[in-house]
Amino acid sequence: MKGLIDVTSGTATPAKKKENILAEIFSKGTAFFALLILVAYLSIANPNFFHLNNFINIARQSSINAILAIGETLVIILAGIDLSVGSAMALAGSVMAVALVEYHVGVPLGILLALFTGTLAGLINGYIISKARIPDFIVTLGALSTLKGLALIVTDGLPISGIPSTIVWLGSGDIMGIPVAAIGALLVALVGWFLLNKTTFGRAALAMGGNQEAARVSGINLIKTRVLVYCFSGLCAGIASIFMVGRLNSANALMGTGMELTAIAAVIIGGTNLFGGEGSIGGTLLGVITMGVLTNGLDLLNISAFWQQVILGLVIIGVVVFDQWRRRRWGN
Repeated sequence: MKGLIDVTSGTATPAKKKENILAEIFSKGTAFFALLILVAYLSIANPNFFHLNNFINIARQSSINAILAIGETLVIILAGIDLSVGSAMALAGSVMAVALVEYHVGVPLGILLALFTGTLAGLINGYIISKARIPDFIVTLGALSTLKGLALIVTDGLPISGIPSTIVWLGSGDIMGIPVAAIGALLVALVGWFLLNKTTFGRAALAMGGNQEAARVSGINLIKTRVLVYCFSGLCAGIASIFMVGRLNSANALMGTGMELTAIAAVIIGGTNLFGGEGSIGGTLLGVITMGVLTNGLDLLNISAFWQQVILGLVIIGVVVFDQWRRRRWGN
């Protein structure tokens, strides 16, 4: 009968095919549509928005959040959460700055210390979560406070200035007009994409997020995979700390405050399923850019910082509500 599915052939009607196409578009484009609407509105509302220099500024401002969000993407795909990335970044940057300024170590060693500190924080988080079987939320919430306290101890609660020019260049410099931090974020994104899509490790993380018991039965080492995912998140925090210290030309124990929330928001806006098993690095980058464009546009429109917090929160809620509606409507 016309308008029904042919059971024997399994062929869908044109109406069904149209619905599948719409589902595919919405499943991939929630953040993209939100970004297009923002760009269109801001281009009309303020003529200074649609300038190359402004887009470069957005890229520079969004780079650190992008690096944190890439690590957070794998954690959320795993059906976990990492609330400690901001504090891990602050601690890693503080350790690097103190080593560079007070102990006069070389820049390469200082960078290695930042990477090691961030990765170690992720390793400890992943190990405690896996071995003690404590929820990710609780462990990383405790780590948020612990790592921030350690950063305060390392810096003695004071800003660390006198950062070497090489680190400052990494955070504030350009290569052919492109911010170095943005290039760094892109390289981290490529690594994250490769790990997620081209390695057994990435497939294991996706499988665990989709169905942990099925992943265990299929032979995936749950503890190893979880620990490695949190190590990667910590490594991203260490990388972000290098660019943050360079951008500020100093380090302080509170420089990562609240950044875990913006990273998580970018991941969710980018379409990663908060319950795990689905997500992409490309979507996360779209989420980061969307948040960067929104913040930049609100600044250009001279919206007060207080109202910016309100608007940003409402936009995040709106995008997530739409995304959840889309998932219930089309089941993907």
